[in-house]
Amino acid sequence: MAELARAQWRKSTRSGDNGGACLEVADNLPGLVAVRDSKDPSGPALTFSPAAWSSFVRAHRSTR
Repeated sequence: MAELARAQWRKSTRSGDNGGACLEVADNLPGLVAVRDSKDPSGPALTFSPAAWSSFVRAHRSTR
């Protein structure tokens, strides 16, 4: 996806020293949030609408 070439990836602030099992998120793209495995940065990325990503994050936070 050409849009991902401009992605600015960041790890979750909750990522710690867990052996590299981290997700990276790029939310600087207009109308798109991308997620990838930090161990495989050249591998595939999942993409979501900002609304879908916000819904996922809210649901995850409510299960803690």
